[in-house]
Parts: sequence; C-alpha cells; structure tokens
Amino acid sequence: MPYQWTTPPNAPSQQMRLWPHQSLSPRGFTGFILATFVMILIPTLALLGTVLLWGLLPFALLAVAGIYFALQSNYKSRQIEEILTLDANTARLIHTSPKGEEKEWQCNRYWTTVTTYPSEGPVPHYVTLRGEGREVEIGAFLSEEERITLYDELQRSLRR
Repeated sequence: MPYQWTTPPNAPSQQMRLWPHQSLSPRGFTGFILATFVMILIPTLALLGTVLLWGLLPFALLAVAGIYFALQSNYKSRQIEEILTLDANTARLIHTSPKGEEKEWQCNRYWTTVTTYPSEGPVPHYVTLRGEGREVEIGAFLSEEERITLYDELQRSLRR
C-alpha cells in the first residue's frame, strides 16, 4: 500500500503518510531507457557503413529522448505527499504538491468526519475529510481498492 501509519495504532498521537504508487525505480528507469535505445538501434545494424544510417540515427535518438522526457515528467508529477496527523484533540492534513507547495487543513478531531463518495467524486470511492466548514480530499491518487481500505482505517482511527 502506498500509505502507512508511522506510529503504532494505539498510540495517543498517530501519523499517516500517503504517496502515489511508484512502479518504476531509478534503476528500472535507466534499464528501460537503455533497452529502448538498443531495441531501436537493432534494425539499423544492417545500415552500418551506409549514408542511410546517418539519416535514420537522428530520428532514433529523438524517439529515445522523447521517451526519456515523458518518463521524467511523469516522475515529477508523482511527487505528491500527504501527511495526516491525529492527536488527542486535532486532526491535521498537510498536502504537498509536486511543485513543493503545501496546503494545510486542521480540525477538532471530535468533529472530523470521513466521507466516501462511491460514484459522485472525480474518482470512484473518493474519500474526504470534513470539519471546520471545509471538506478536503485525501488519497485521491490511490487505487480504488486502496481508497476503500483507507476509508475503513480512517473511520476506525477517528473513533478512538
């Protein structure tokens, strides 16, 4: 699961860290780019020593560069982090965007409610926290099954 409680479940103060799923490690990224480059160059082996090779090589390099920049852009857009802190009196959520901007929401824990929208939200089983006159999303980047589990865990944790 791309979220975890960083404190024991029965501690007076709990903290949960959420992040998007990272399916490609830096080592896997390097291997993928290298494999793509080799696979693109295999057909050009027959053209070694000809002028035609120099006509195709820029396009092969452009294709590899395009894949590289697309994967880098995707990696940067997944640099989201949410930290939910629950102590005896307060529920606090800090959302850090890919650009490093932080948004903070805080509410009295007693009045905090967790809501799920099975089909009405931007994603299925959309989970929100409501309190202090505001409703904020939590874990919108998680998969549908993970949001269902998150909703159940938040319900249990806020009841304590």
